Amino acid sequence: FRIKLYSLDEDREMEPKIVSNLLQTLLYEKRFGPFFVEPVVAGLDKNNKPFISAMDLIGAPLLAEDFVLSGTASEAMYGMCETLYRPDLEPEDLFEVVSQCLLSSVNRDALSGW
Repeated sequence: FRIKLYSLDEDREMEPKIVSNLLQTLLYEKRFGPFFVEPVVAGLDKNNKPFISAMDLIGAPLLAEDFVLSGTASEAMYGMCETLYRPDLEPEDLFEVVSQCLLSSVNRDALSGW
């Protein structure tokens, strides 16, 4: 509903930063009976620059230039992601980094499970 209302009012599509702000507002409105989600918003802005953000249950944003983590294994993933991630990775290398980080975090966090 709010996305359609925005496009009618502004006569343009929402950029990722605006989607992130909308989600932050929605989550904060429900802070006393929260949605149990930790959304991640990723996309390209009008200048083709990447945008990535994450939020907690009540909409507190985490804006980053490199990567964001969300979910039960996020604490276990931070060390591995900080170790392996480098800017401007090739797609194959990025896939390998993501795979290694996910496997490492699942092995360390029993709640994530398989």
